Amino acid sequence: MSGAALGLEIVFVFFLALFLLHRYGDFKKQHRLVIIATLLAWYLCFLIVFILPLDVSTTIYNRCKLAVNSSPAESNGSYVTVAPSKQKCFKPWSYIPNGIMPIFWRVVYWTSQFLTWILLPFMQSYARSGGFSITGKIKTALIENAIYYGTYLLIFGAFLIYVAVNPNFNLQWNQLQTIGIAAANTWGLFLLVLLLGYGLVEIPRSHWNGAKRGYLLMKTYFKAAKLMTEKADAEENLEDIMEEVRKVSESIKYNHPLRKCVDTILKKCPIEYQERMGRNMDDYEDFDERQNSYPSEKSLVKLHKQVIYSVQRHRRTQVQWQILLEQAFYLEDVAKNETSATRQFVHTFSSQEPENKIIQYFYTPTVEWYWECLLRPWFYRVLAVVLATFSVIVVWSECTFFSTNPVLSLFAVFIQLAEKTYNYIYIEMACFLTIFFLSICVYSTVFRIRVFNYYYLASHHQTDAYSLLFSGMLFCRLTPPLCLNFLGLTHMDATISHKNTQPTAYTSIMGSMRVLSFIADGFYIYYPMLVVILCIATYFSLGTRCLNLLGFQQFMGDSEMTSDLIDEGKELIRREKRKRQRQEEGENRRREWKERYGNRDDSTRNRVVHTDQKESSFSETNTSRSLSKYTRSNGRTERDRIELLQDAEPLDFNADSINDDPLESDSGR
Repeated sequence: MSGAALGLEIVFVFFLALFLLHRYGDFKKQHRLVIIATLLAWYLCFLIVFILPLDVSTTIYNRCKLAVNSSPAESNGSYVTVAPSKQKCFKPWSYIPNGIMPIFWRVVYWTSQFLTWILLPFMQSYARSGGFSITGKIKTALIENAIYYGTYLLIFGAFLIYVAVNPNFNLQWNQLQTIGIAAANTWGLFLLVLLLGYGLVEIPRSHWNGAKRGYLLMKTYFKAAKLMTEKADAEENLEDIMEEVRKVSESIKYNHPLRKCVDTILKKCPIEYQERMGRNMDDYEDFDERQNSYPSEKSLVKLHKQVIYSVQRHRRTQVQWQILLEQAFYLEDVAKNETSATRQFVHTFSSQEPENKIIQYFYTPTVEWYWECLLRPWFYRVLAVVLATFSVIVVWSECTFFSTNPVLSLFAVFIQLAEKTYNYIYIEMACFLTIFFLSICVYSTVFRIRVFNYYYLASHHQTDAYSLLFSGMLFCRLTPPLCLNFLGLTHMDATISHKNTQPTAYTSIMGSMRVLSFIADGFYIYYPMLVVILCIATYFSLGTRCLNLLGFQQFMGDSEMTSDLIDEGKELIRREKRKRQRQEEGENRRREWKERYGNRDDSTRNRVVHTDQKESSFSETNTSRSLSKYTRSNGRTERDRIELLQDAEPLDFNADSINDDPLESDSGR
């Protein structure tokens, strides 16, 4: 089993990252380099979280071996027996041989740092660039990142000069490397505590509120009102951008040098706008013969960037609106079925997607009623209590993990009790649950936050390339300090425990923080206590209230604005529901008509065809006089019908006024 657990987790984490990226990204439409870079960033961060418990159990076993080797001992199979105390150091089932973990952590850590500080920022600018060639996009990305890279180089240079001038520091390559790691971890820890303080309170509270009857429905109404405003704004913005594209397309003809750029912009437009603009593209015009003012290439690059952004935003709001409608209809069905006497869940609308037959077999309407109306609220309440307990333990441990005598951190107490009996399965499960809960609190906040329309992770393949790359940057910057904070909570970090024991392979890669004592003994110890203040602020929704005062609508039960938006959203959902019902009623009527009269229509049609064939054969046997008579009559009738259609003047509904006399119109016949 040596190394098998490591290989299994590597494969499992890869498919987990691939699944999440498929949920938020779009493999078909987004650039392959964006998908690969984001997948690599997510994969490395998730891999660190899953592999670290194996590193802890391996380190505990190595410490036991060192303790045994320092006293008279004898080897026995897969463990070592100490002669005086008969102590046994069992090898864990997930033991990783020496030399593998340091190389593994070094490759993972420095690859993630290269992604977050160099590659991903460059790819962000490259993805949002409106350039029409690879060279133009690279040039734009370099210019935009020059200030970004220059700022960090300036800070690092100033810090390096301070260390070089200070006589207390003796600069060496390992110490310089540790200083760089400490600087990156300090920035990450600053952001980590902010996100952790929000997630420790919001995750249990969201599950508790999800068990309340009607809470989710009211919040869905609120979201519907906000999303409709955003949807209308996106449609208006798209119309304005498409109008600019139309003007540019009409001014730049086929033989213009910038026509290729215009064609590239048109390919990014929605199909209906492409067809509308293509109708006025038949005229050929030599741009040298007319002294018109044509847009420059720089303005076309800016327009191309606006088109990409507006189309992505419009498509995202349309998809989110349909998803929100389905969610609102389902929550209304839940509220309606709670008082059902038959205890069978009845849907107002049938599912538009074909359901799995296996799910239909087990998840019957009766099972669905018991789950949605009875079991689900209680399950969410129990889960909220468990998550709240974990949050309290994390807050207590964050405030007391620096105390080693006595040990006050509960996570350290659990690990030390298991270490005495060398119960490696318990150690790995305790470590995994701890770091997994910390990761959920931090990563879920990254998925929830929204910075206007510049950063927003939207599910159902609606996240743009810029947001995907930005999330990869955040994960790579948050994960190393998150793991160091976890090792500090469990006292597996020698800097915290103040014990001369073998460190974990992950800590050895980070280096000794004693090089910067004011960070190791000050910032890393006391800054995590700030999580208490952040949890209190999140519990009383201080941030939400501040945003509401600034004009950003937030869901608050005691706000008049929230009540107005809930009523508006309820009316919007009711209107869409009536529209959906009329559509289904029309489809049902057409289906019933086809089923009832379809065969009769076919027989009538066959009878008419048979009669026409008999009449035509009978007319062929008639005299030429009667044939010419009917022929003249039919021809006269058809000729009168054609002349009547030609005399009809089409109405221009786009005109400002309609003249009574069609001859006075400018268009003419």
